[in-house]
Amino acid sequence: MADHDPQRPKRAFDHRLKRMRTHGMKPQYREDRGEYRRNQAINCGWGRLVFANTFDKAKELVELLREERPDQRDIAFYVRDPHVLVGLAPQELFLDPSHTYRLDLSTYRVARSRRKGFTIRRLSSRKDADAINELYASRGMVPISPDIMWSELDPREISVLVAEEDETGAIVGTAMGVDHNRATDGTDDGSSLWCLAVSPQARFPGIGEGLVRRLAEIFKGRGNPFMDLSVLHDNDLAIQLYDKLGFKRVPYFTVKRKNTINEALFAGPALEEKLNPYATIIVNEARRRGIWTEILDAEGGFFRLSYGGRSVRCRESLSEFTSAVAMSICDDKAATRRVVQQASISVPDQIVAGDAQEELAFLQRHGSVVVKPARGEQGKGIAIGLTDPDSLSSAIEIARGFSNDVLIEECVAGFDLRLVVIDFKVVATAIRKPAEVIGDGTSTVESLIKSQSRRRAAATGGESTIEIDDEVHRCLEGAGHALTNVLGKGKTLQVRRTANLHTGGTIHDVTEETHPALIEAAIRAARAIDIPVTGIDLMVEDHRKSDYHFIEANERPGLANHEPQPTAERFVDFLFPLSVPKPVRDIANRI
Repeated sequence: MADHDPQRPKRAFDHRLKRMRTHGMKPQYREDRGEYRRNQAINCGWGRLVFANTFDKAKELVELLREERPDQRDIAFYVRDPHVLVGLAPQELFLDPSHTYRLDLSTYRVARSRRKGFTIRRLSSRKDADAINELYASRGMVPISPDIMWSELDPREISVLVAEEDETGAIVGTAMGVDHNRATDGTDDGSSLWCLAVSPQARFPGIGEGLVRRLAEIFKGRGNPFMDLSVLHDNDLAIQLYDKLGFKRVPYFTVKRKNTINEALFAGPALEEKLNPYATIIVNEARRRGIWTEILDAEGGFFRLSYGGRSVRCRESLSEFTSAVAMSICDDKAATRRVVQQASISVPDQIVAGDAQEELAFLQRHGSVVVKPARGEQGKGIAIGLTDPDSLSSAIEIARGFSNDVLIEECVAGFDLRLVVIDFKVVATAIRKPAEVIGDGTSTVESLIKSQSRRRAAATGGESTIEIDDEVHRCLEGAGHALTNVLGKGKTLQVRRTANLHTGGTIHDVTEETHPALIEAAIRAARAIDIPVTGIDLMVEDHRKSDYHFIEANERPGLANHEPQPTAERFVDFLFPLSVPKPVRDIANRI
């Protein structure tokens, strides 16, 4: 037996002290116990932020991570030896594929000027908490109970910021900062940034940068020496922002527990084929459930899903369960109108272009009309708000470039409401707003349109852009503007009348507020066409009232961008009912 060494405890402590300082920590020595604080973690609402560098024993860290709640996501940050930690529980833990970046607050300089159009402030109400959760849902992040966010997070330890539009009061961004010094009783004197989220519908640039800078200023003012963050290795846009602000990559690692929330990070590489967002959201949901996926044509969005004894081919949300007859009805807008009108659906007045006298009489009768190809999608060839014969004739010729048959329809005032119907149930409703720009007092309208187009493309994976075409010129002319005009500071200008996502429109979820009469009309229209999955477009003055006019039915509705509604989940439920857990099926069958 070895001789007792009275210096061993002191040497062990000195070794731990040196190791902590190496990892940027300030140990707090406890005189009453002769030791520093150990095994530190803080509840952030979405889960616990675990300071792995305060754990001497990897086994204790594993045991703490095993206590993770099913609906939350714990993060072990500053893991020194991730291979050792994961090796202790390889079936339970995984090394997060993210990089750690650090901002040296001692050299950080505050921005000389502030971005305009929005204000960065602290969380100040339960309404803010609800808005933050909507942002989290839109970005696939873990929500936080409003009660916890509002009343249980200590603002001295956790700073929750929001970005609020000055004009509308809408919350369009959020970020969370953790003060390590206060959260760990001085064991770690740094800080960190988490949960940065910006609304895909945000109208102003610089929101993400503004949130990061504000947190940096808060922690710099408190004397924290640095602010760290963890970002997925392939999040190029975020990394570009952090590089711009002066963050530097540091060699610290993050380990998480395997759960359904994190599944995409440890389930293996994503499909190599590049699919558009509308196919991707469905394929990802299928893979999450263990449904076999085969990409048939990535460019066209075609894929095959197989589960049990069933195999289904799809093109985005169009599946083999939609009949050719239903698809042909939707493809012909005039036929769609006749079919739904027979089901007592309210429709606007309409004629087929071809007779000049009839066209002029129709225009005089209604004052303002819409021209659209009888066949087509994504808003192509559509002109809205035509009020004179020359514009009408020109729009008809353009529409004929997309379809031989052209429709002229009375222009109904209001908003474009999209209702997604799956298995004859409405699963999401959203107001679709046309593209608009906001002036800064120095930029031309053309420059503002191009900037907004780039932002929309970045927010939608390239699916939404604003093309400067005849429709844009007509819209600007009607508002008394031209591309070369400088738009006044803070002035909003609508640059298209069509609200399609592909042409720069934005989508705003109103599922919980939609009037039951509109829900019933969408289901009745879907049953009249006999189509199980469709996007019904209604023109409404107020989605909370019963009045509407039917516009069209889409046989291949985009399921992306309808967050927080589970559109992809309901689509896969429809295709493969047995992939839904049995307890959930039993509850659904009882409803």
